[in-house]
Amino acid sequence: MKNQQLFTLINILLMAMFLMWGSAYGAEKRLAYIVSDLRIPFWEIMKRGIDSNAETLGYKVDFYSADNNAKQELEFTVKAIRDKVNGIILSPTNSSAAVTILKLARKAGIPVVISDIGTDGGDYVSFISSDNQKGSYQIGKVLVRALLEHGWGEGRVGIIAIPQKRTNGQARTTGFMKAMGEAGIRGADILQQVDFSYQETFNLASELINNYPDLRALWLQGSDRYQGALDAIAATGKKGQILLICFDAEPEFLQMIPAGTLVGAAMQQPFLMGEKAVEAMDNHLKGEQVLHHQMLPILPISKKNISEQLPIIRRNVLGMIEE
Repeated sequence: MKNQQLFTLINILLMAMFLMWGSAYGAEKRLAYIVSDLRIPFWEIMKRGIDSNAETLGYKVDFYSADNNAKQELEFTVKAIRDKVNGIILSPTNSSAAVTILKLARKAGIPVVISDIGTDGGDYVSFISSDNQKGSYQIGKVLVRALLEHGWGEGRVGIIAIPQKRTNGQARTTGFMKAMGEAGIRGADILQQVDFSYQETFNLASELINNYPDLRALWLQGSDRYQGALDAIAATGKKGQILLICFDAEPEFLQMIPAGTLVGAAMQQPFLMGEKAVEAMDNHLKGEQVLHHQMLPILPISKKNISEQLPIIRRNVLGMIEE
């Protein structure tokens, strides 16, 4: 009899522990970050911003890098939905792919915050973006000044672009071409990246240089493959004759811009964007009102202003924060 009572008591205690554990697990706040490609430094820095603020606000984050593959991105979305995360932060492979993801999340009752790239439609809590058009216009003006200082106002400018299916890619091209048009600088061609590799960037830069003998500048709508463009300029015998300007930033730019190797860069603030995305999701989950679109400024950095902007660049752009 005593053994049976003891057995019953043990069962009750085990059941209580199980219920307590289940309650705690169910109460755990979880987010999923579905991102196009964490191999690209910009997204890795945004991931760090998300992770930093999520830890502060008490969220666990599952990170899913689609490696620039829309099918894999969709599979990760289904997994996040099955895992019943509290919310999804999305940096999609492109704006059209985002529409399907938003439909699936809405059907499952999971809120979504989009951090960069954008979407062609669908419902979401908030869109954290950069002012791509204004930032590209401003960095275009930086390039115009450099071209005129070299006496190259008659030369052409070629663009190595991110996919123009993305709304941010379209905005970058529009803003930059506005700056070129106002100054009467002629465009060469716009070649779009597909796999974002060094070799692809080298090949596209070489193609522009070889096809346009009067090419005087290249604008790379990204940052991490800058070496492919520089190497193409050198390999075609045009070192010192073609300027390079970029979008976004790498740590090396802190030395390259003052040295004149790079004319400048339009720097988004991915670490800050990641923080803002988590903040928006947290406010929504707490029932607070959230801005549907938050547009952050882009920093047009050149040799003239890099020193004064360095603290912001180190933290918000490159994610270099004190531990």
